[in-house]
Amino acid sequence: MPKAVAIHDFGGPDVLGLIDIPDPVPGPGQVTVRVRAAGVNGFDCRVRSGGMRGRYPVEFPQILGNEFAGVVERTGPEVTGFAPGDEVLGFAVLQSGAEVLAVGADQITAKPPGLSWEVAGSLSAVGQTADIALTELRVGKGDTVLVHAAAGGVGSLAVQLVRERGGTAIGSASERNHDYLRSLGVLPVAYGPGFADRVRALAPDGIDAALDCHGGPEALAVSLELVADRARIGTIANFRAAAQEGIVMPQVVRSASRLAALAALCADGSLQPHIDAVFPFAEAAAAHRTLEQGHVRGKLVLVPAL
Repeated sequence: MPKAVAIHDFGGPDVLGLIDIPDPVPGPGQVTVRVRAAGVNGFDCRVRSGGMRGRYPVEFPQILGNEFAGVVERTGPEVTGFAPGDEVLGFAVLQSGAEVLAVGADQITAKPPGLSWEVAGSLSAVGQTADIALTELRVGKGDTVLVHAAAGGVGSLAVQLVRERGGTAIGSASERNHDYLRSLGVLPVAYGPGFADRVRALAPDGIDAALDCHGGPEALAVSLELVADRARIGTIANFRAAAQEGIVMPQVVRSASRLAALAALCADGSLQPHIDAVFPFAEAAAAHRTLEQGHVRGKLVLVPAL
């Protein structure tokens, strides 16, 4: 039987394990996909720990994961545009950490031939979140944008998308990631005392928008200090701040068309996602533990036993 990464209760990484699942049957408008890679995200950790209780329904045993790449095995009724053998990437909330899954054909797009399985399987969540956030913050040509946690999953793609939109990205990160950010065309800046002054020195004409992928109080305080228009300050990591300070909490509604556009940018080298480490499904607990320790550059990926 196929395996899936799942939890039987809320808790730390050790509650993760593998379960047997029945072979899925594609319904109308669905395909089944044999998964080759699935991204690991902070959302998965929050669901596992119970931090998303009440926001997302959970039924134990609960499969985790919300992005994947793989090969179409079967197509259901009413499916056009996909056939068995097609290589695809897509999104399926709390389903993607499985060796095989059934997913709507409107939740997948063709994988460009030059895109690795690891990049394809870890692109949807961070890529679409970054792109939607920058759209809501109206980031465009000539803007200078401060991105907090710029070396992380969402941040590392957000700074590159700022560049693609014709703007300049200043990225906050620990100093060990500064050379990496420079390689992406980003102006790196360190946290700590004098943070705001260091940003001002890099942007003498001011900061037009800020995206917080960190969630810490320093990121929020500096954003509020440097950006005059609160409608151009966004956070994906601090729900309370969004409500209290009147800043933007991007509404992430994913689409296959947006994912296809991001995949094309990766395939032609315009976006360069970084894969920090790859874990087998059986070591999902280690992947969660690594992510929660912080300082992951880019993404972590799970791959099934082949």
